[in-house]
Amino acid sequence: MTVTESGLRSRPSSTKPWLQYASPQRFYPIAGKLVPWFMGVALLLSAVGLYIGFFVAPTDHQQGDAYRIIFVHVPVAWLSMVVYVAMAFWAGLGWVLNTRLSSMMARALAPTGALFTFLALWTGALWGRPTWGAWWVWDARLTSELILLFLYIGFMALQSASDDPRRGDRAGALLAVVGVVNVPIIYFSVQWWNTLHQGASISFKAAPTMASTMLLGMLLTALGFWAYAIGMALLRLRAIVLEREGDATWVAELPEVKSVRMGA
Repeated sequence: MTVTESGLRSRPSSTKPWLQYASPQRFYPIAGKLVPWFMGVALLLSAVGLYIGFFVAPTDHQQGDAYRIIFVHVPVAWLSMVVYVAMAFWAGLGWVLNTRLSSMMARALAPTGALFTFLALWTGALWGRPTWGAWWVWDARLTSELILLFLYIGFMALQSASDDPRRGDRAGALLAVVGVVNVPIIYFSVQWWNTLHQGASISFKAAPTMASTMLLGMLLTALGFWAYAIGMALLRLRAIVLEREGDATWVAELPEVKSVRMGA
């Protein structure tokens, strides 16, 4: 406690100043400043990574040029799992600690995660046709990835089903947290079961088996997609904050809100 000039005691400032950014009002302008940077990095890294993958990397001696789909397929498959874990983390944090911004962040991540999961399934079908001779097989990896897409859709549906946003957040959080068990199943499915899907393209336990240019292109594309996921989540988060905090005084004082109301 400290004593002010008037002699009254006041509470000391928080010992954890970073907690102030858990407030939608505090984080909203920060997100706005970060979005252009992440989107710029996403555009640059994705363009360079895809150029290396499609035009610089050598042709595979077994699959020919058909293998080049991995420069999209592998990064989006990685991100489909990473984004889900991040979504479940923020949803669980909002559920346990009742922090509004955490639940909003989980909601902002879900559409991007669903997009990456859909792209992983779609590019996998494009790759599977010349490799396996079929667009789809009920392989353990493919089936568990399809379940992941349903989890994303279920999460978004539960959050939108209730007129009370907080109740929707809790329902979605329960599904998201329980659904995390599917992520290790996706990742380890090729080791646990005899599947058609090939093993991991990159392993932390062994040296890379692909050419350095292939590895570079894939990693740059993955980093670019990762930056895109963060940028889109922050952009969507700002829209969710405006939607949920629309009656707050600080929202009405925002320049972008004033300009819209004046135009209307």
